[in-house]
Amino acid sequence: MTDRESAMDFATRLTCWTQPVVPEPLHGGITNTNFVVRDGDDSYVVRIGDDLPLHGVVRSHEVVVARAAHACGLSPEIIHHQPGAMVMRFVEAKTLTSDDIAKPEMLRRVTELTRKCHDEMANQLRGATLMFWVFQVSRGYIDAAAGGRLTNQLSELGKQNERLERLLGPIQPVFCHNDLLPANFLDDGDSLWLLDWEYAGWNSAMFDLANLASNAELCLDDQTLLLETYLDRSVQPQDTASLQTMKCASLLRETLWSLVQEDHSSLDFDYESYTDDYLARFKAEYASLEAR
Repeated sequence: MTDRESAMDFATRLTCWTQPVVPEPLHGGITNTNFVVRDGDDSYVVRIGDDLPLHGVVRSHEVVVARAAHACGLSPEIIHHQPGAMVMRFVEAKTLTSDDIAKPEMLRRVTELTRKCHDEMANQLRGATLMFWVFQVSRGYIDAAAGGRLTNQLSELGKQNERLERLLGPIQPVFCHNDLLPANFLDDGDSLWLLDWEYAGWNSAMFDLANLASNAELCLDDQTLLLETYLDRSVQPQDTASLQTMKCASLLRETLWSLVQEDHSSLDFDYESYTDDYLARFKAEYASLEAR
């Protein structure tokens, strides 16, 4: 679905409704078109979106993962899916911001939820699942972005991506979310919920932590608290080094993702500004890593 009007019409005609419905646009998504739908006494969120081969997004895999996340108590229940659409129960909750996550108590809760994902998701998943190796993802994006707005910078970004992969070294894979934007966390007053599993897959746990740290723009003290809470021990120099390496990888991947979206997405979003913001942050973080 490319335009909101077509997506709304599709959402209206889903086979799960018990009566005629009127989807209400839910703003904020930068990959999917989302709606809130009331059907009788119940409310639901409808995510409209096809497979995205360029981004490695397979919607059938997303459904499997989202159901496993619900079984772990991480995410709302999926009540319906069909090609191009997924329907989950609506949760009345506050969408978190970077400022929310930077508060020590909330940072601990978010970190514990992330660790629960890593510890428990594998026990709920069955069958073939995907791997999200950020350095390979970035290689694909660099190829896809050739000829675009930042073509003259792609060669150097590719070399930096390879260096980051070498610096990281071997990992112990866990099942990760891989898209820990503040807006993907909801707080209903009692529980936290984690949404949007389209990029989920096996990865280094440190990527999720770094992804959270970079997307929420956590300061150094907050990053230390993040690591202490997740590792349940004092932070060692190698922990900090791994986090910074993966922060660079996360910032680079987000930059390249947005750069590709500039030429391939039809959603109404200012991808150019998003690209430029993340590119500046990547360059600053990479310079800091090189100066260590």
